[in-house]
Amino acid sequence: MFENFSDVLTVEDVCSALCLGKNTAYELLKLNVIKSIKLGRKYLIPKVYLVDFVEKYR
Repeated sequence: MFENFSDVLTVEDVCSALCLGKNTAYELLKLNVIKSIKLGRKYLIPKVYLVDFVEKYR
């Protein structure tokens, strides 16, 4: 799953992988629905967190 993406994704990568808009992706990250690591103002999403999200809401 998500083989075409690197091990750590950006918000733009998440939008592309899940066919979401940026606002929706940021909202899911802020609410911790999709787990992430926040460095300053930047969100980094390990691919395993994205896979966990997809499996949980499948």
